[in-house]
This record gives sequence, structure tokens and C-alpha cells, in this order.
Amino acid sequence: MTRMSRSRARRSVLVTAGLAAAIAVVCALALWRPWTSQDAAVSRAEAGPADAVAVASVDLPDHPRVLVFGDSWTWGAAASSPAEGYAYVLAELLDGETIVDGVPGSGYLVPGGEGIGTFGERIARMDPRLGPDLIIVQGSINDRHLPDTGYADAVTAAWDALAGIYPGTPVVVLGPAPQVLPVESATARIDRDLAGLAAARGWPYISPVLEEWITPEDYEWVIDTGDIGRDHPTSAGHAYLAQRVADALAALRPAR
Repeated sequence: MTRMSRSRARRSVLVTAGLAAAIAVVCALALWRPWTSQDAAVSRAEAGPADAVAVASVDLPDHPRVLVFGDSWTWGAAASSPAEGYAYVLAELLDGETIVDGVPGSGYLVPGGEGIGTFGERIARMDPRLGPDLIIVQGSINDRHLPDTGYADAVTAAWDALAGIYPGTPVVVLGPAPQVLPVESATARIDRDLAGLAAARGWPYISPVLEEWITPEDYEWVIDTGDIGRDHPTSAGHAYLAQRVADALAALRPAR
């Protein structure tokens, strides 16, 4: 299921137009969203545990090699082709290379399709020779239909294994993005749990839920709600998400 994408891949006119429109819409949005789930309205201070440590900065080389690990959104579901998924588009935005490891249906508790395994099981099989400059762990909303029993333990074990395979490599956790609006309470709960666990490690956490990456104004073109898309991002939506991730990583760079 692992694919590689290199920088400078051509993007379609539709993707570029969608990205430009998305940025314009985001800049115009108000700070308060009455349609957002009450469960999602949690500040970063409330999300993290009391013993949270300082968040590490992310200092990337000029042409970084980035491992993007996640679920169907990372795989590129609903894009015109998986190569137009956000994880692949991100390579060009970073002027580097992305190693894309996305499995539809996979989560910390839920195994991916065809028995490929949970996040922890997939991490255990990863190649330690990849040598990424950065690891992005995305998602997952796939765990939202299960109770939270054992969730924190599964996340902790998966992240411990990842840090053991790639010691010293910075990790950024990209939380789940809402596939429907208003944000489901279970998705908001996963977002809070992951934010707290990342804060305890000092790992940067990016929250599409709290930062309201997907709103009613842009939902129709960012998300494909049809029988094929099944509430996954369109090609334009993937390009928009890639830009948001790139901007978030830029904000994590150490001050010069």
C-alpha cells in the first residue's frame, strides 16, 4: 500500500483553482462557528494534560524527505487519482519528497481493509532504512464508531514503536479532519485525546477540527459526498488540505 511521490508533479487547472478559492474563503471566515460541535470547542490548553512538555519545533532541510502515514485520506481517496492526494501534493509544496503510507479503513483500533492491520501493526512492519527527515501521522476518524476503551493505550504503543524505529526523527501528529458537518462528537473526542497524548510527548499537533479547515462555506467542493467519494476530499480538496498542512509545518519552524 505504500507509494512514493516526488516533487514538481504537475497539478491540474481544477486543483490550482480550487486551492486559490479555498485560501480566499479561509481568510474571510469568522473566528466563531455556531455550526461546530460543542464537543469540538476545546482550547489547546484544555486539550493537553497538566504534565504536557514544551512542543518541539520542526526544522526541515531545504529538500526534505517526509514520511506521511495515515488512513484513506493519506492514501488519496476520492481524488481523480491517488497521486493527487494531499500527501503527494505536499511534496511539491515542501520542495521535497513524500513517502506515502496510507491504508483505507485503518485506525489505532480498527484494522485496514484486507487485514492489513491497525496503525500499530502497520508501524511494526515499517522499514527502518527509510530515513525520513520528518514523520506526519494523520487521523483517524475510523476509530470513531468504537468506544474509547483502550484507545490511549493503542495510540501510545503505536507512537512508542514509531519513535523506536526512527529515533531522533521529529514527528508531527495531524488529527482527524471532519468528513461531515457539524463535527461528530466522536471525532471531536478523538481530536482531544490525540492532542493531549501528543502534548505529553512534546510532539506538535495539528487540529483540522479546532482550526476549522472544513466549514459549510467550502464543504461542497472540499468533500465528495457522492457514492464514489463517500465523504472523502475531492482533488481540489486534497490540494487545499496539502496547503494547510504545509502552512502548519511552516509555522512550526524555529525562529531565526
